[in-house]
Amino acid sequence: MELEAIPGVGAKTAASLRELDDPVATVESGDVAAIARAPGVNEARAARIARGAIRRRHGDDGRVLATDRARELYREAIDLLRERTVTDYAAKRLETFYPSASASRIAEAQSFAAAATARDPDPAVREALADCAPLSDPPTVRVRDRCLATADAETLARAEAEVPELSVETVEDARDVSELGRSYASVIVLDESFAGLDVEGDVSVRPDALETPAETVPERLLAFFAENRERLEAAAAVHEAAAAAGDPVSGGDPVSGGDPVSGDEPDGGDSGSGGDPPVDLDRLRDALSRLDDDGTIAGDAELDRLTAAVDDLDAAVSTAASVADDRLREAIRERDVTIEGTDFLSLVEQGARVDSLLDRELADEYDAAVDAAREHLADALRLEPEEAELAERVFGGDPSFPVDHDESAVSRLRTELSAARDRRAAKLKADLASDLGDLRQPVEELVRDALELDVELAVARFARDFDCTLPEVVEPAGDDDGGEAPPAGFRIEGGRSPLLDVDFPDVEPVDYGVSGATLLSGVNSGGKTSTLDLVALVVVLAQMGMPVPAESATVERFEEIHYYAKSQGTLDAGAFEATLRDFGDLVDGADGRLVLVDELESITEPGASAKIIAGILEALDDQDATAVFVSHLAREIRAAADFEVAVDGIEAAGLVDGELRVNRSPKKGHLARSTPELIVEKLADDRGGEFYGDLLEKF
Repeated sequence: MELEAIPGVGAKTAASLRELDDPVATVESGDVAAIARAPGVNEARAARIARGAIRRRHGDDGRVLATDRARELYREAIDLLRERTVTDYAAKRLETFYPSASASRIAEAQSFAAAATARDPDPAVREALADCAPLSDPPTVRVRDRCLATADAETLARAEAEVPELSVETVEDARDVSELGRSYASVIVLDESFAGLDVEGDVSVRPDALETPAETVPERLLAFFAENRERLEAAAAVHEAAAAAGDPVSGGDPVSGGDPVSGDEPDGGDSGSGGDPPVDLDRLRDALSRLDDDGTIAGDAELDRLTAAVDDLDAAVSTAASVADDRLREAIRERDVTIEGTDFLSLVEQGARVDSLLDRELADEYDAAVDAAREHLADALRLEPEEAELAERVFGGDPSFPVDHDESAVSRLRTELSAARDRRAAKLKADLASDLGDLRQPVEELVRDALELDVELAVARFARDFDCTLPEVVEPAGDDDGGEAPPAGFRIEGGRSPLLDVDFPDVEPVDYGVSGATLLSGVNSGGKTSTLDLVALVVVLAQMGMPVPAESATVERFEEIHYYAKSQGTLDAGAFEATLRDFGDLVDGADGRLVLVDELESITEPGASAKIIAGILEALDDQDATAVFVSHLAREIRAAADFEVAVDGIEAAGLVDGELRVNRSPKKGHLARSTPELIVEKLADDRGGEFYGDLLEKF
């Protein structure tokens, strides 16, 4: 697949995506977190790219949401789902679900939703998800004690690109390699031609070094795990909490919850692993415990000893010298030393040096003081016997007071300790990188599965909060291969809108179904607009593949959804003309549309409105479109139309204490009475008289 072929992906974005390890597979997976690892691509952009890839995979090029109000309903639906997420990732990932005209995409999304609604949104799992986040790539680690070497310009360029952590040096012969061996603690030669090279230092010839980055630069892998320690621990906690709740996380395709090609079970189904996480959590935690936050090795006593010895060497030498000085000072205080005149004169002539005096009078005490300094140095640095032998050379030589030390011996000791430390660290890094190398891919799955669980739980909570069910999405009438055409339009039973400004349990259920062009009549404030919103919401959610807030629902797979909200007052001539153009384009469009219109008559005079609406309904009827027009001009429209327009009504039972009592479910084939008619009827009943009776007859 060409990345530029994905809707919304241009050359610049494609170039960023190609920085991913496997850009095509990553984009097609729909994994928003993985896509967002591309340079300059945030999670919101990644969600749009994933959505574009899904559209391309399903050949889904249509625009289902054809009007502003339809798009608003979609945003409200997405917001209801997003409000039930815990992680930012899940909120972005839900953006990959959109109203589709593709049967395969709807089925794929419904497969995901079916598995999701079977989940139990356990509070402990949601609490564990609070710390979960996508993995991130750490900054490039610079390793200065190791280098790569090559005589080939092409290999040099490749090494610089693939291993930016290390310096890459050019060499021509063994002499150049030998010089590098004196400058770096470790040298890796990439050319086969240098095989059998015998030079001083830690020099190895490894032509495969670029193919084995975990061995060549283990710091890269260690930095990744150190950077993501908290995310990995959080993901592990999610898996454990889910398992404890009896609803274990199991892997699946992040787009659909299953394999869209093979039809494997979706997330939440039997993955064949018993719901076990993709990595042994105890093994992961053990590996992380051996790693410090900065990517260095932690918890190794020998490395800690060597590191402390190098760091504390100068201070320990100074303290050891003080120990020797104190011993000598005390010995001098306790001794009476006699100096002959010639000796005194000799000391004066030598600049008052006391070396010979110490050598002659306090030789044993000086030796004891030096031994004390050596012992203190070895104990303070916790030196091993062979290291202690080097430490002995730090103190000794000609007697002096204060006791002096040999700086070259200190330097030699520092070099040996540093080399031992680096060798130990390199071995531990290599060992740990070897252990973690096997976990690199599994931990990606560990975190992805935990984040995807949040997406599933958001859908599960949405379904539970609003008593949802998965709808049946049927093919448009006449689209089957011969047999009896399935019913077109929509049918909703027990539908309740979560968009109303009342508590959801208090929302009255609505039963409504339409096939063809229909007028919806009813009293003011009787719920006509709310009914349109419910229909639009159910259809939008159904074509997203999501559960809908109803006891049951059957929805035609519409190519387009047109929802026109109520106009705020009569339009001027220019705006009126523009509105007519919109409807002209609508009736000239393709088949397979749902058209919802709220009181179109408000755009101009009632008489003209009735004729215009009648003409629009005639055109929609010719196309077998499903349409619901809310109008108070049902009689006039029906009279102006050249076909028998279906009229449904939201019937008011009457006025009780000045308030309407309404049957919210539209009554099929019924022209509902208006509010003025109900008021006149009430007055006629309450007060009687010819006036009110005559008014009532006019209705």
